[in-house]
Amino acid sequence: VQLQASGGGLVMAGGSLRLSCAASGRAFSRDTMGWFRQAPGKEREFVAGITWSSSSKYYRESVKGRFTISRDSAKNTVYLQMNNLKPEDTAVYSCAADTIRNYVSTAPSDYNYWGQGTQVTVSR
Repeated sequence: VQLQASGGGLVMAGGSLRLSCAASGRAFSRDTMGWFRQAPGKEREFVAGITWSSSSKYYRESVKGRFTISRDSAKNTVYLQMNNLKPEDTAVYSCAADTIRNYVSTAPSDYNYWGQGTQVTVSR
């Protein structure tokens, strides 16, 4: 089972990136998916999550109105569209799957499958 995150890179403040998380080895179409990030010297933090039906989406306060999470179950892929990026968004972004709960949890410990992460760097 593998979650492969991609789409990171270097962008200027105000720019956009779209992250993708492709799953293989297991279908995650019935699972809650989440994006987390970790900046150097800081703890991993929740960014956004989406339930299996896409009926519920949840964002951390600082990204509301700028980030959008979505999923394509047919492609077993989850996306994170990030607009109006700020330097404080710089971090390694990872996707994760929670195969137990049918709601979005913000706790990293509730997610039992993790991808390897992709670096997002936002310059001033």
